Amino acid sequence: MRAKITYLVTAAVLVFYFVLVGSRGVLLIKTGTLLTVTFGVAVLILPVIGLWFLWKNTQFVRRANALAAELDAEGGLPVDELKRTPSGRVDRESADAVFALRKAETEDSPGDWRTWFRLAVAYHDARDTPRARKAMQRAIALHDGKQVEAA
Repeated sequence: MRAKITYLVTAAVLVFYFVLVGSRGVLLIKTGTLLTVTFGVAVLILPVIGLWFLWKNTQFVRRANALAAELDAEGGLPVDELKRTPSGRVDRESADAVFALRKAETEDSPGDWRTWFRLAVAYHDARDTPRARKAMQRAIALHDGKQVEAA
């Protein structure tokens, strides 16, 4: 729940920032000179890109959460079997061992979104966020019945 609140607050702050920047872009355009209109248009492009990125990221999070809920209802969510350091961080060797297990499971069933979901969690636990995101995107695509290229 804390992560959800943090995400919502961050999104709200970003939207406020985009509105603020956008209003400055409009003011520049209203000035009417070639230079200020050019800068105004350039400034307006930034909030558009930011809003697009925020929308795509929100969609990704909502889809991943829906998969987690479905997998939880099936009883297939991965159990947290990781060892932790005294400070609470995941032990690297433990994460690597679980990752090897999840990778083998995914290689055995490459068309099953559930194995890709669990692999994404293992990547995340191993602190490999880019690969975790790609594995989760593949899980989402497989769940939605989309064709997925071989990795």
